[in-house]
Amino acid sequence: MIDLDKDNLGEIIENNKTVLVQYGATWCGHCRMLKPKLKNLSQENEGIQFVYVDAEKFPESRNFAKVQNLPTFALFKDGKLVNQKQGNKIEVVKELVDEATGN
Repeated sequence: MIDLDKDNLGEIIENNKTVLVQYGATWCGHCRMLKPKLKNLSQENEGIQFVYVDAEKFPESRNFAKVQNLPTFALFKDGKLVNQKQGNKIEVVKELVDEATGN
């Protein structure tokens, strides 16, 4: 899992077939609780590049999805946003993983 440290999500999306992004913020308790669960999922799904984006620090990366609430999870395939969900339960992320893997 990549923890974005510069505003370069576009490069990651361009260089990976499937990318699942968690948009969060340091002040967001649900974001902090879900981040380690996302990291665990990333270890179980090697075909997906998982990325954590601090939505307040990286506005250009935030613009790749229509982020209105946090946490927001966005699934990109072949450089395009194909789905996004908001929520504070790991099941929301698992639905996107299933969509990405075809399960």
